[in-house]
Amino acid sequence: MKTTTLADRVALVAGGTRGGGRGIAVQLGAAGATVYVTGRSSSAAGRSAMDRAETVEETAAMVTAAGGTGIAVRTDHSDPDDVRALVGRIAVEQHGRLDILVNCVWGGDPLTDWERPLWEQDLDTGLRLLRQAVETHVITSRYALPMLVARGSGLVVEVTDGNTARYRGSFFYDLAKSAVIRLAVAQAAELRPHGVAALAITPGFLRSEAMLEGFGVTEANWREGAAKDPHFAYSESPAYLGRAVAALAADPDVMSKSGRALATWGLYEEYGFTDADGTQPDWAAHWASEMEPEHGALGAEL
Repeated sequence: MKTTTLADRVALVAGGTRGGGRGIAVQLGAAGATVYVTGRSSSAAGRSAMDRAETVEETAAMVTAAGGTGIAVRTDHSDPDDVRALVGRIAVEQHGRLDILVNCVWGGDPLTDWERPLWEQDLDTGLRLLRQAVETHVITSRYALPMLVARGSGLVVEVTDGNTARYRGSFFYDLAKSAVIRLAVAQAAELRPHGVAALAITPGFLRSEAMLEGFGVTEANWREGAAKDPHFAYSESPAYLGRAVAALAADPDVMSKSGRALATWGLYEEYGFTDADGTQPDWAAHWASEMEPEHGALGAEL
């Protein structure tokens, strides 16, 4: 595995409270970065509408424990004033430096209707999902990008689900996740003259805190979840996604990947990272061997 060193880097992980965002924040910290962890769930300000126990303060503490410097800032990324204040704070505390922006705000699980087609769904709920999962990314980039542009280097990561044109099973969910890829493509085009890379990345079957709870397991005994769903045996922890992002951030040739939609299952082969348990899950390979006959091909990379 290639050495990943980010000791002099400053990162903002928007939506770092839990799941993939937490995994990314912690692994950037493990590589030595200073990481601003943001989200709405805070031990000081209370839970977000997601009503889950994870907080930005917990993630920041995990970043520090991993070897970096974690800084928690309770932020509502749908509020431009909140984001503007956050970026202003980073600019002051880090003397204008920001190297890595990760847009991982989601919170759309309770808003996703997996049962009904568009014409039978609640429109307000669907539009709220888009505001939560897409507009938050736009707002955050709008205020954070000037710091990367001013430095003439850096990386923007848009976290999505899937890196193909395949339909994702629910209209608003599919629209949100596809739109996030287009955000990466558009930012890559505009940032390229300034030496800043932008890309999208997807995990495979992610073992988030909510997913572990749903299977009635913990990260310590997660393999027992395969009794409910054999595909769960091929899942990956948030650390796997985090190590992929850390490897990209440390790659001096990351500009060659700008504008692309990437996946953990392709990047582990290039960078040599492993999951927390030392394995190298490959969701695309599992899909091709076990799921394609029933569900069709996973699709070509966008």
